[in-house]
Amino acid sequence: MNELEVKELKKKLLGESKNVYACINEEEEKEMEAFASDYSKFIDACKTEREAVKFAVEEAEKAGFSEYKFGQEIKKGGKYYYNNRGKSLTLFVIGSERLENGIRISAAHIDSPRIDLKQHPLYEEGEMGFFKTHYYGGIKKYQWTAIPLALHGKVIKSDNTQVDIVIGEDDSDPVFYINDLLPHLAKDQVSKSLGEGIPGEKLNILIGSRPLYEGKEIKLALMKLINEKYGIVEDDFISAELTAVPAFKARDVGFDRSLIAAYGHDDRVCAYPALRSILEIQNPENTVMVILADKEEVGSGGSTGMQSELFCDIIKDISATLGANEGAVRAASICLSADVNAAFDPNFGEVYESRNSSFINHGVVMTKFTGSRGKSGTSDADAEFVGYVRNLFDREGVVWQTGELGKVDQGGGGTVAVYIANKNITVVDLGVPVISMHAPYEVISKADLYMTYKAFKAFANN
Repeated sequence: MNELEVKELKKKLLGESKNVYACINEEEEKEMEAFASDYSKFIDACKTEREAVKFAVEEAEKAGFSEYKFGQEIKKGGKYYYNNRGKSLTLFVIGSERLENGIRISAAHIDSPRIDLKQHPLYEEGEMGFFKTHYYGGIKKYQWTAIPLALHGKVIKSDNTQVDIVIGEDDSDPVFYINDLLPHLAKDQVSKSLGEGIPGEKLNILIGSRPLYEGKEIKLALMKLINEKYGIVEDDFISAELTAVPAFKARDVGFDRSLIAAYGHDDRVCAYPALRSILEIQNPENTVMVILADKEEVGSGGSTGMQSELFCDIIKDISATLGANEGAVRAASICLSADVNAAFDPNFGEVYESRNSSFINHGVVMTKFTGSRGKSGTSDADAEFVGYVRNLFDREGVVWQTGELGKVDQGGGGTVAVYIANKNITVVDLGVPVISMHAPYEVISKADLYMTYKAFKAFANN
């Protein structure tokens, strides 16, 4: 064979990963930049699941969605949302075809690793005031020291009135801080493993130091300031959800501004494209649903996590209202479990299997299975559905890739896919590759973000 014939044979028979920038034109690059700008505003405004739900409800109502109540009459073409306790959200649009044709479901999570306050958080020691904390989700604890933190959350007072708190995001706000040990005195600390260097009980948030009088009563002085501004007393912390998150803003990364650094890409970077896809849909043939779930970082339990019966209750209710068989509806439904994957990082290449890793700027990543080691905890998508998705993306001009979460015995992770599959719904994971996943400041590619948006739009409309 000559060289030309070899090239043609390679093109025909061998797979090839594509860089997004080699596949898009100038107009699409402008669309990509505009979408990235919108996303950066979203990720700055939505650092907790409550804030993400509030944002999504406001945008949904602008797009013609109305709040759904169980048992209400619904109609084809109707746009609805169900707000679950202000911490998770289900949106759906009723298609023109029979519900038994199945629902096109996209399910992302809107919680991220963070530092939660304990129920009795306030104390003073060493003439400083602190909050005691309990970290949420899988974090490297040392990464959360010596960085600016903002306080977000809700307090329910003894009279049941609610107080929303956001401190540290405005440039004029104070920020909060977790102390670390200076290197001059860190001989014992640095001899420990990274995981042991900062114990969880040392993630105490510095909140002030000015005494009330004569160098005394720092705790009381701080509680006095909190009471004057928010009207709460110490016991109100018992019925509060307060969390510390990085006070960083989303910023472009690199001379070419091709990347975005922000807190909480995992997994609001998938939630936003999924949300946009359903807000923009017009007259779909199939019923379309987007789930923005809570608690994924701690196992998806509770009333607002994906292990809750809520999403099945909604499917059951709309099936009954439209005269459809719920079991048939679920059996015919298909789902993209919207979650991130770990982008190959050459600085730590030894933990990746490069032939089966996702790469920055190579598009949205489809992850056939997750889990750890022997695929523990995965749903492992079937070949038929993977084939459907890859053919759909190729047809619709979506640049995509496949990937695993590192080497087989290196570790692993899970997503909500298994809980959806357990309800007899066909599912595969799809999302954005992330650098420094679960760090206080993660990095993603604008190109991958844009292709994820295109992927969800294509899925919802086919």
